[in-house]
Amino acid sequence: MHLRADAILLSIRAHGEHGAIVRALTEEHGLQPGYVRGGRSRAMRPVLQPSNLVLGEWRARTEEQLAGLTVELTHSRAPLFGEALPAAALTWATALTASALPEGQPYPRLYGALDGVLAAIEAAPAARGWAVALVRYELLLLAELGFGLDLETCAATGATTDLGFVSPKSGIAVSRAGAVGYEERLLRLPPFLTEGGAAEWDDIVAGLRLTGHFLERDLLIGKSADVLAARARLVDRLLRAVA
Repeated sequence: MHLRADAILLSIRAHGEHGAIVRALTEEHGLQPGYVRGGRSRAMRPVLQPSNLVLGEWRARTEEQLAGLTVELTHSRAPLFGEALPAAALTWATALTASALPEGQPYPRLYGALDGVLAAIEAAPAARGWAVALVRYELLLLAELGFGLDLETCAATGATTDLGFVSPKSGIAVSRAGAVGYEERLLRLPPFLTEGGAAEWDDIVAGLRLTGHFLERDLLIGKSADVLAARARLVDRLLRAVA
């Protein structure tokens, strides 16, 4: 097995005395794990940071063996980890991807979307510049893994306009007319998810609550649920930033 590709670093875990097991996302080959010899060294620590872009080279004698990985840094986002809110966003986006995706299956749309979210966080550390993109990325990830929401047609009336809610059970949109009397049982559907454009803070928070419900219910279960702590830290920092 020999693979050479550009990749987004997602997670780094210490292994042995000096090495590290790295999970990285490539466009054509999906999530790829690898062992980096000396990955815990002083020289490699700034390179092996989640969200950094690298040129990776994976080599293994068999497909079943954990590949040895060498990396060449092509773009660093390490300085952003000195700022609490961007750091929390980078940590969550990469941890979510590392936890949710199966190995070796290509998801080119997710690769492009994640690259865009990380670039947005870097370009505009203030959350208004990237929070909408993050919510959209979470929705796309749900869809790519078979848990997509139907935000086009009302579950109660069949209407395709004036959609303001989502059923927490079915994941199908509900119009304002169809939601009368049941609003408190439904999740609010912010306009930016159906109409595009910018969003106010209350809409961003509603979007995060919407995606968070389905991520926790359908995708991040078992051991994968551990990464939800990173999302909770991000949401807490967002709420404090806008309070």
